[in-house]
Amino acid sequence: TGQAARPGDAAGPQSEALPVATIEASNGSGFDVSNMDPSVSACANFFQFANGGWVARNPVPPAFSHWGRFEILEEDNVKVLHGILDSLLQKKSLRRGTNEQKLADYYRSCMDEPAIEAAGAKPLAAELQRIDQIADLAGLEREIAVFHTHRIPAVFGFGAAQDFKNSTSVIAQAVQGGLGLPDRDYYTKDDEKSRQTRDEYVKHVARTFELLGDAPARAEEEAATVIKIETRLAENSTTRVQRRDPEANYHPMNRAQLSELTPHFDWNFYLTAIGLPTVGKINVGQPDYFKAADKFLSAVPVDDWKTYLRWHLVNSASNTLSAKFVEENFNFNGKYLQGTQEILPRWRRCVVSTDRALGEALGQLYIEKTFTPAAKAHAQAMVKNLVEALRSDLTTLSWMSDDTRKRATSKLDAFVRKIGYPDKWRSYEALQVSRGPYYNNAVSAGEFEVKRNLGKIGQPVDKTEWGMSPPTVNAYYNPSMNEIVFPAGILQPPFYDPKADDAYNYGGIGAVIGHEMTHGFDDTGARFDADGNLAMWWTPDDFKKFKERTDCVVKQFDGYEVEPGLHQNGKLVVGESVADLGGLTVAYAAYQKFLEGQPRPPVISGFTPEQRFFLGYAQIWAQNIRSEAARLRVATDPHPLGRFRVNGPLSNMPMFAQAFQCKAGDPMVRPPDRRCQIW
Repeated sequence: TGQAARPGDAAGPQSEALPVATIEASNGSGFDVSNMDPSVSACANFFQFANGGWVARNPVPPAFSHWGRFEILEEDNVKVLHGILDSLLQKKSLRRGTNEQKLADYYRSCMDEPAIEAAGAKPLAAELQRIDQIADLAGLEREIAVFHTHRIPAVFGFGAAQDFKNSTSVIAQAVQGGLGLPDRDYYTKDDEKSRQTRDEYVKHVARTFELLGDAPARAEEEAATVIKIETRLAENSTTRVQRRDPEANYHPMNRAQLSELTPHFDWNFYLTAIGLPTVGKINVGQPDYFKAADKFLSAVPVDDWKTYLRWHLVNSASNTLSAKFVEENFNFNGKYLQGTQEILPRWRRCVVSTDRALGEALGQLYIEKTFTPAAKAHAQAMVKNLVEALRSDLTTLSWMSDDTRKRATSKLDAFVRKIGYPDKWRSYEALQVSRGPYYNNAVSAGEFEVKRNLGKIGQPVDKTEWGMSPPTVNAYYNPSMNEIVFPAGILQPPFYDPKADDAYNYGGIGAVIGHEMTHGFDDTGARFDADGNLAMWWTPDDFKKFKERTDCVVKQFDGYEVEPGLHQNGKLVVGESVADLGGLTVAYAAYQKFLEGQPRPPVISGFTPEQRFFLGYAQIWAQNIRSEAARLRVATDPHPLGRFRVNGPLSNMPMFAQAFQCKAGDPMVRPPDRRCQIW
């Protein structure tokens, strides 16, 4: 539900992102009127009305690319995790093999700057030597397999995935990958900014090769080779919008079909090398990409591929090496691509790195320290109310036939609800962590995660598994599991505040819960049935009507200009925007139901309960963002920017217009012929 990349992190563009929120002085209702801007009409620009004071007082800190309520809460959580790790370091002895020992040693090795500085690039020596010795295509394929076991997606990505059409089964999946820039469009677009970014990237790659000891002229040639190979891969990659369509990315094949698709790539050898000698079915996400990549493997000289692999090795390892590598990586990925002014302090980066390596081990200690049964009970009650509201909504939806309605309701009833933390914690028994070097621990964590992931192939689906660690300030819906998941990290102010009034909480955590539920019925989720299988459960006529309604949202968001000449991509953000609109609609209905049969709540700070509901929602999305980061988000992130997540859905809602007495013609009231309504 949350944001894109971790703010100000030195991680490269291929790294996965954990989204990220709090609230200042509360007046007992949950919202702080000083965060508002009363000089702006609520009916002209509700984001500014609700958040203008906050936005003016909270510029983006130097070590961040964007700053909002999500980031503030994530920082609070990171401080808690920091305290936990520091207290582990103070303990005289920790029994070897325990989670506590692994957490302490991983964190300690990351914090050991003198050892990391003394090592320089030496930790890469053995791997660089192995790359240097590649003499032919077989050697190249062997090294690609090694990269994949280290969690580096060279040329393509490979892992376990639920079978889209048989959700009880885990199969292998191969997907496009292998790029150093955040997206294929960075290689294929020909506008001035894209050309400039490619030039800066080439310089960054060359400087990194120089840090490995290559002469400047040679480093420049190598950088040119890298971008040439990556451009060819990018030109044959599908777009992020194309990858939103599950049917278009489902091509299960057996080994014979795979060999026919990619005659130059020895899959039997590769699968044995990554520890899967007997795997049968593999979903090839983007067959055209693999067909093209297979041709390149034999057509591009082996020495050029060796250069490409050297780059991807050092690029993935930069943040575990000495300061000059960290700084070079940050100067491009942080400063140039996102506008971040300075790198986060080492302790902050090491807490995040430890969390990524041992998320549930650290999460278990976080839960013991912070999470209350009351927060879990409140979230469970809220989820129950929201499910009832959506069920009621489905029964009255005029555009949906009874056949589809029944199936939609049975899908809703089948939702698995996960709240706070897993019932079964992940075992880290097989992960070896020592006091150093840090690089070795990071590689060990990557190998452990790959082995854990690949070990699921051919096994029954583990329904207890979580895709986020408990401290994460986010939530998600997984269509193959048909589950909604709310980690403890998001069950805090400003989303849920036990001291706030119910209006504010329904606008906060209520809208978040509604958002994740509605993902089950967004442009992608709607294609999966109650059992999590990719199957058409709509009548053709209903699905056509549904598509028309989601197309309305696409058009609306296409019209939002982030900065001159740069618009949101409606087709990229449609899923999140449908979930925002549906989630708010359902949360509002649940709040109205909650009010039935009890005395009307008072006006607080001049605002009615309904107005406080919408303020509760809007204030979650208070945010400042740097221009560079906004560009990156628009190109890569399926979430719209904060101001559009507020004004976009609210301008479609008659109940919002009614609450603030907005009239036809006001910017926050879309005309009836352009008003989007789905649920």
